[in-house]
Amino acid sequence: STFEAIDLSQLYQFWLFMSIEHPDVRQLEPHLQERLRRAYTRTTPRPSRLQRNVSAAMCQLGWTHDFEYVTEEGLSLDMAQPSVKHGVEVDGPSHYLRDVAESGSFVENGATRLKTRLLERLGWTVTRVPFFEWGRLASEAEKRCYLEAKLGLRATGPPARGQS
Repeated sequence: STFEAIDLSQLYQFWLFMSIEHPDVRQLEPHLQERLRRAYTRTTPRPSRLQRNVSAAMCQLGWTHDFEYVTEEGLSLDMAQPSVKHGVEVDGPSHYLRDVAESGSFVENGATRLKTRLLERLGWTVTRVPFFEWGRLASEAEKRCYLEAKLGLRATGPPARGQS
């Protein structure tokens, strides 16, 4: 075939999307599915310093997880608790576009949105830790509170009046 690995990888993403969103559509032959999946999962993960820092902070909170987890379908998660299908994605600048026309804020790019959609359709809860939020946190205490809130480990903010 004249397809490069990147082409096969993109075809796998399209096939995965179609098989999840439209399961009634005719499936590919198993040997072709496997060839596309191998192309998609061919790269070795290279975790960033940011990802390692977030993982270490999560461990300190007692949120045990698999680092660089790959689902049965070949989708990777930076950190995951597979038994409850909860994944955490630490998103650096390459996961975003800048909305310069409107607010100037960061907007998830198409690849990030597609991956999240596929994971959610497969029953995963995906928690995102954007670099621009994490970068604003100055102290370990702020990082701990941020992750506790993101992961739903405790209520945030001071207790309401009359409560302790």
